[in-house]
Amino acid sequence: MANIKSQIKRNRQNERLRARNKGIRSELKTRIAAVVTAHEAGEDTTELIRLAQKDIDQAEAKGVIKPNNAARKKSRLQTRLNA
Repeated sequence: MANIKSQIKRNRQNERLRARNKGIRSELKTRIAAVVTAHEAGEDTTELIRLAQKDIDQAEAKGVIKPNNAARKKSRLQTRLNA
């Protein structure tokens, strides 16, 4: 356990940010899975893919995932739909 006041505060901040990041990552996985499931079922995925890409971009903007990771996720999702 930290004894320094600034580190105690930093630990509180880290815990709060970790919870936020976990929620955002979970939502990303859910959106991507929804697109893949709809595509496999033969449904229209235009709206779902738009929402998934939007969430990926927002996660990148908030610093939850890195820029290359976001680009890779979008690219692989689009490639999977085009195949």
